[in-house]
Amino acid sequence: MTHTTVPAYAAPSPEAPLERITVPRREPGEHDVLIEIKYAGICHSDLHTVRGEWGDDGVFPLVPGHEIAGVVAAVGSGVTRYAVGDRVGVGCFVDSCRTCENCLAGLQQYCTGELGSVGTYGATGRDGQVTHGGYSTHIVVDENYVLRIPGSIPLDAAAPLLCAGITLYSPLAHWKAGPGKKVAVVGLGGLGHMGVKIAHAMGAEVTVLSQSLRKKDDGLRLGATHFHATSDPATFEALAGTFDLIVNTVSADVDLGAYLGLLKTDGTLVQVGAPEQPLPVAPFALITQRRSFAGSMIGGIPETQEMLDFCGEHGLGADIELIRADQINEAYERVLASDVRYRFVIDAATI
Repeated sequence: MTHTTVPAYAAPSPEAPLERITVPRREPGEHDVLIEIKYAGICHSDLHTVRGEWGDDGVFPLVPGHEIAGVVAAVGSGVTRYAVGDRVGVGCFVDSCRTCENCLAGLQQYCTGELGSVGTYGATGRDGQVTHGGYSTHIVVDENYVLRIPGSIPLDAAAPLLCAGITLYSPLAHWKAGPGKKVAVVGLGGLGHMGVKIAHAMGAEVTVLSQSLRKKDDGLRLGATHFHATSDPATFEALAGTFDLIVNTVSADVDLGAYLGLLKTDGTLVQVGAPEQPLPVAPFALITQRRSFAGSMIGGIPETQEMLDFCGEHGLGADIELIRADQINEAYERVLASDVRYRFVIDAATI
């Protein structure tokens, strides 16, 4: 297999600042799509992975980035789904076993086969090579793991949909957010702001639960009907037994019992944020009202395309701050300080 090299930004080691390097990309095979990356979102997962906060030593140098939007630059001879010039995206994985029950059901993110779901970066593909992510100028991906971006969504605002968008769309769709349902989104960050937009577009009555009221105006602008501060104990008294569905987007320790108490009978609290430490669950908070505590992780290829089409139909994209590649390390520090509204996106032309 022949390779070429492309510019990228990588972490040379855990905790080290990202720096410009070159990485190999395979020449497009029969079913491969070569994508010229236009924009790449910065996800909090990138920081967790680069800094080894999820207990994985990782493979360095590590090129993060799994919120990728670009244009098809070339296709293999057997590609039927895409043509040069098409607007496309790549999300959190670039391959899977393709034969397990979950893959056959379109739930590739939950692949149980030997190959597993192959992460867009820091994983080992079926060719035995380490995958490099979207903080680069080009990427080569099998056509079955490429998504089509509707023309109604600007590419820079579309990039975060490939992770933040699908991470919220999947639980909202699975637990049937819609007219007559009361949905709460915990945290108004990169994930949470997309949850508010999508739940509102689905027709649900949306409430934001944030640590303070600092972002209240934004929350209401994005589609929330109500906005409450979780730092105020009165919030949990006033909203007890209110919600059909709560989606927790924060990657921090929270009192799950307090949030479970906000659910109606048969309500569900879905965890999508991934804190470093385990979250204890009080059994009686579940038992007394037949409540559920669940988890959700991104979406499969069919559901991700469904999400993109939904966002295209409703004119939804992420609220972004566009940055140059040489601002990535500064952006990481600002993410840690919650100083972004609401997603940093790298202009790949500056790499």
